[in-house]
Amino acid sequence: MVVATVLDCETNQAEWNAAVAIAGGGEVWEDAGLRWAWQPHSKHLMLSFPKQIDEAAARRGVESARSRGACIIGAWLASDVDASALVSAGFERGWEPWWMSADLGAIREPDDPRVAIAAEVPEYGELAQRLLSLARGERPRAWHAAARLGERFAGRAWAFAPGVVAGIYDMEVWPAFQRNGLGRGLLRAACASARGAGARTAVLNATPDGERLYRPEGFVRVGTGITYWHHLT
Repeated sequence: MVVATVLDCETNQAEWNAAVAIAGGGEVWEDAGLRWAWQPHSKHLMLSFPKQIDEAAARRGVESARSRGACIIGAWLASDVDASALVSAGFERGWEPWWMSADLGAIREPDDPRVAIAAEVPEYGELAQRLLSLARGERPRAWHAAARLGERFAGRAWAFAPGVVAGIYDMEVWPAFQRNGLGRGLLRAACASARGAGARTAVLNATPDGERLYRPEGFVRVGTGITYWHHLT
């Protein structure tokens, strides 16, 4: 069985944060070792896995977020990074992502007709539509799975595979449609797309509730991460 390391999980998450920012019309920049990704579709500014944190640079990031009209700033950290500079800059410790990984060769083929890979989703607003550019073109790096019950858009998931490690992101079934097996269908469809593009391993960040879905599908927990958040509005 081929599973990824925590470093693989962190690297893919950082690349996803940047890809979403660029596709959505935002930008990515570095300041004193801090790599920021501005995601205008969600009004989020993301900081991805700095090795150490300069407080002045963290405060500049906060001011940059304010100037862009951000509603929240998220910082993703490795477990051994000193976050005291973030706390001084107004951040609060948040949820701990459970890093999980699976051998894509062991994930079952998709078999749910309610789920399909879709690069066109009319229900998305203008800014979110821009993200679908990641799923278009002859050689996309990402695939968007959409679940529908009849004509109703019921949930989605993304697979992001810039290399042999694929990340599964933003997997969600809207509350009115939960408990119908759609999460399992979305996960399998996303994993199959990444596998077809040559990825060998899948990674994701899970909550304890999500872990109950992912484990039976072949995912194992490989570590725990840390997040910090600064709510501006």
